[in-house]
Amino acid sequence: MTPWFACTGQELLATATAEIVGRLAVAQSLRLAAEAGQTLVWTPQIEALKRLVADADGAAWTIALEYDLMRLEKRADAVIVTPKALLVLEFKTGRADPAAFAQAEDYALDLRDFHSGSRDHPIIPLVVASGAGAVDVFDPPLIWHGVLSPIATTPAALPALVAAILATAPEPFAPLDGPDWIAAPYRPVPHIVEAATLLYARNGVAAIAAARADLPNLTRTTAAIARHVDEARRLGQRRIVFVTGIPGAGKTLCGLNTVFGPARQEGAAFLTGNAPLVAVLREALARDAIERHGTKPSEARRRTKMALQNVHRFLEDNLAGTPPEHVIVFDEAQRAWDQAQATRDTLRRASRLTMSEPAHTLAIMARVPGWAVIVALIGNGQEINTGEAGLAEWGRVIAEADGLWQAIAAERVITATDPVQRLSDAPAPWLTIDPDLDLTVPVRSVTSDIGAAWVEAVLDGDAPRAAAIALAEGGVPFFVTRDLADMRAMLRGLARGLRRAGLVASSGARRLRAEGLGVEVGAADNAPDWFLRRWPDVRGSDALEVVATEYTCQGLELDVVGLAWGGDLVRDAGAWAARSFAGTRWNRVTKAQDLEFVRNTYRVLLTRARYETVVYVPAGEHSDPTRDPAQFDAVATFLLRCGARPATPVLPASDGRNRDFRDLAGCASIGFDA
Repeated sequence: MTPWFACTGQELLATATAEIVGRLAVAQSLRLAAEAGQTLVWTPQIEALKRLVADADGAAWTIALEYDLMRLEKRADAVIVTPKALLVLEFKTGRADPAAFAQAEDYALDLRDFHSGSRDHPIIPLVVASGAGAVDVFDPPLIWHGVLSPIATTPAALPALVAAILATAPEPFAPLDGPDWIAAPYRPVPHIVEAATLLYARNGVAAIAAARADLPNLTRTTAAIARHVDEARRLGQRRIVFVTGIPGAGKTLCGLNTVFGPARQEGAAFLTGNAPLVAVLREALARDAIERHGTKPSEARRRTKMALQNVHRFLEDNLAGTPPEHVIVFDEAQRAWDQAQATRDTLRRASRLTMSEPAHTLAIMARVPGWAVIVALIGNGQEINTGEAGLAEWGRVIAEADGLWQAIAAERVITATDPVQRLSDAPAPWLTIDPDLDLTVPVRSVTSDIGAAWVEAVLDGDAPRAAAIALAEGGVPFFVTRDLADMRAMLRGLARGLRRAGLVASSGARRLRAEGLGVEVGAADNAPDWFLRRWPDVRGSDALEVVATEYTCQGLELDVVGLAWGGDLVRDAGAWAARSFAGTRWNRVTKAQDLEFVRNTYRVLLTRARYETVVYVPAGEHSDPTRDPAQFDAVATFLLRCGARPATPVLPASDGRNRDFRDLAGCASIGFDA
């Protein structure tokens, strides 16, 4: 992304304020609808910046005005590139309030995480408020790294504040160069709600498809899907494109980009059996359309229902008809119901299905005239319930279609160790291998690329492998605490700016109610409030009062996660043991599939965070046989042996210390002997 206007400090002083305002107005007209009174806001801001440059001898600085931050759909008022540090300025006409601090800090964090020219330099967010109020005294931080805490000032006090910052900032290894910084890539990785909102509003955003472009896997996969859709349309074919990948690699992002990009003109739809995911995304898109375009709430919600559909309803509604969509994205397709589950009646309604969900999907899309594409998103290790057919059922129904459908997938679909997750046991005439359809690079985690591999080693019970992964990377963003209050305090400290924290727990962790964590988010009914509302609204996740289970949060994500470990997965005789709670006691899970469901539950919960995960392992209670302290001690000890870090109290915001996970751990070694 580029600023609307950029110049050196010398050029800023030499250019008339009215000319700069005019150029900003032209830039605005090319991007957005005109905002009444905006020119009146720019004028005092530019005058304040001119005084700053003149007083601080900033002729060589680079000044970037109205710097677009696509992930946030907002703009930083000004970014000043000095040789020692980046200054992110947010101007306010009133007092500096908590919302202004959060906004400025969020801009700075966004630059740190996604702008390659900003990663190795201090970033200082400044709230410049023209209203009366206290002016912060600059207290040099202990560590000049990353994003410092936001500082309040006034236009008159701004030059003195910046002079104090630059006087105490250490000399950088390589001074910041303004033109190089402007030209450096800005590649944001929005969370799933942000991505859906941007894609829906803009009919696809190429910059999202290129997120983390230094890791090209996501870009290749997005292009491969588009290529196969185009070929199917041009050749009049029916294709199933299987997209495989590790947790957090961007499968849902690829699917949403397909639905809301060019294929949207074909009536594309995103189908999922994940009711909370549907509810959250529908509500987020509807709210955005109402705010952005003034769409009537009823119409906004009607449109989002067409784009995001519950897969079970889609199948039942189209049993005898022909859907309008030429392209559908089937989310978590390996979890599609087998025939027994699909045809089972429930207490709420009688099933109308007669075959497995993969069989019905192919039959329905075969009736679409001309051509059709099913994009099947396949998550590894995401199976958490009975009745999930796996890839084998998709392979069976494709083979029985006698050449009507062609499948395209990466080699993983025929080499998986679990036969249920193999599309075919050998190369098949209806299957074409495309390696670009396998997502192997995690993009959910912003601070670390090895989180998924570490979680895999932990759940495999392989402490040496997990510890080696953590040691090689200088640490992992996973922390362990035995105190619930400490976990909440750490989550609030880590959730800087506008980032969101929340509590998660396994649906099988029934005895967490003794810790005061017995209240769960009510699936699809309350999930939109939990994921979209913000504190001080107590319904929001960052109130840290109720937990989301694997059924509520699968497919969604939080910036910072507090995972409450339950008694359904404990250490026993040096291995993981799964248990289910009935009546007054825990019962050992003996079936291999049920054990795998419990492990997968914790895989889902451990991979929900974009930044840090704080694991709360209860202390237990000697007088309560359902909460044996020794079992919880064994879990905590094992996680520490694997390289998780002891939770560290977050330092007060006033010291300006950057609070990403590497700094939080300080110089403490990994607890191999804990």
